[in-house]
Amino acid sequence: MADRPSFQGGVADGAAEAATSHLAVLGSPIAHSKSPAIHAAAYRELGLAWSYGREELRAEELEGFLAARARGWRGFSLTMPLKEEAHRLASILDPVAEESGVVNTLLRLDSEAQPWAGFNTDVGGLAAAIRREGLDAARTVVLGSGATAVSAILAARSLGAQHVEVVARNVPVISDLVARFGDTRDGGGTGSLHLSGTPLPHVGPLLEHLAPTLVVSTLPGPAAREVALPEAFAQIPLFDVAYDPWPSPLAERWRAAGGEAHSGIGMLVEQALLQVRIFANGDPGFPLEGEERVLAAMYAAVPQ
Repeated sequence: MADRPSFQGGVADGAAEAATSHLAVLGSPIAHSKSPAIHAAAYRELGLAWSYGREELRAEELEGFLAARARGWRGFSLTMPLKEEAHRLASILDPVAEESGVVNTLLRLDSEAQPWAGFNTDVGGLAAAIRREGLDAARTVVLGSGATAVSAILAARSLGAQHVEVVARNVPVISDLVARFGDTRDGGGTGSLHLSGTPLPHVGPLLEHLAPTLVVSTLPGPAAREVALPEAFAQIPLFDVAYDPWPSPLAERWRAAGGEAHSGIGMLVEQALLQVRIFANGDPGFPLEGEERVLAAMYAAVPQ
């Protein structure tokens, strides 16, 4: 990324704050989203009278929707299928969004020429959730090859993973991911990440030659129900990005085989915390005042 501009959109006083107090999560489907409850809990703790709603939106509708938003809209959270389109539309990108090609957060800027800054908080949120659960990402298997799989690869890398194996049906996409992220390192990392791929259903030998320490599933519920995995895989801890319903079909299979499965609600809350930092301070790396209290309230808003 070129010289990073100062993101303008943080907390202001008085009339300026009141004029930029609207937020929402966008996507399709969106009625099930827990983001409004999580964000509302954060803003109550912060003493901010901001609204946070939800809007059903398809990818082809996003550009027109953003163009029609008045200045009172501070920013948006984005879920599928909008993350790649949001990346295209963002005027400037933070480094994680730039590398991943995925934007899940848009912040309005004080510029008509460059109205939206794009961020990816999925990577940091997933890494924080894995760390919170005390899981070992040294040798991670990522199930799936979509936008969330990209975030899972980068999250594992940020946690110091030595090897990530992408397991999916789409062989060309696996090859593309390996070409993009194989043998790369995180900005603060000390070693390179080895990334390779295995097409389903040829996953059995991974248990022997890789000895995985963690499985991260980015698969939607129906696909996870049918995915062919050896029963012995359930002896590896599972972090499933799914959270509604919970336990997910894959988590049920894991637990039936005696394994441990962790819900994606942690990723949802932790990435939302980074979004709140962006909306309040303009920077995902700048902590909130009383952040531990705010985070506790966000978790309490979505008990599981």
